[in-house]
Amino acid sequence: MALSASARLLGNPDNAPLLTVPADVETRALLAQVLTARIRPHLAAARVGPARLPDCGGLELFLLNADFPHDALSAGEMDWALNEPSYWLFCWASGLAQARRILAEPELVRGKTVLDFGTGSGVVAVAAALAGARRVVACDIDPVSLEATAANAALNGVTLELADDFFDIDEHFDVLFGADVLYDVANRGFLPAFLDRADDVWLADSRVKGLTAENYRKIDTIEAETLPDLNEFDEFRQVSLYRGRRV
Repeated sequence: MALSASARLLGNPDNAPLLTVPADVETRALLAQVLTARIRPHLAAARVGPARLPDCGGLELFLLNADFPHDALSAGEMDWALNEPSYWLFCWASGLAQARRILAEPELVRGKTVLDFGTGSGVVAVAAALAGARRVVACDIDPVSLEATAANAALNGVTLELADDFFDIDEHFDVLFGADVLYDVANRGFLPAFLDRADDVWLADSRVKGLTAENYRKIDTIEAETLPDLNEFDEFRQVSLYRGRRV
């Protein structure tokens, strides 16, 4: 059995309930210290701390400090940021849009099994657990992303299961979510596999505005922002929402 997200850093039992007790002040500080230590060797001015997301019912994430000097990186720091991107340091607009929608429409996940593909910070997975999903698996190939997801699960008092390889998850889910996983054209090959793995697939992307793929259709455009703010162009605040289902 996969470890629960809280178990990864806190030692909770594997079969812990999905809703637990949010991390106390001491634990929050410890988790922030652990995550800061993951990036401080690469970004000297970086620190990680809890931030409450707007319009998310109190959901918090460990994110990069909002006053981080993005325009003052050394050559080495820039090289690391470009070649070893730590996506979990941000709550990207697409993930925020999906989290808000899940929390506003909990019937999307309530009582269901959920797979969050490319979980990043774990924002969508955490939102699904808070909204009443029966079981949530957060999947990402980045091991530090899974640590951050574990910390964010503990921060919000939920339990998630963690997976580092989509193709090693040999089971079917009620719902699959993916945020900002389409901009890399190579990832389009996952689209049929998503439909094989779940009854309902929801994808959000701020870069891909007109996805054309069999059994997928555009449902809506949602405005959202990346946190901490990266001063992105307005077009990247418009998140396209796609739904995939077998006909």
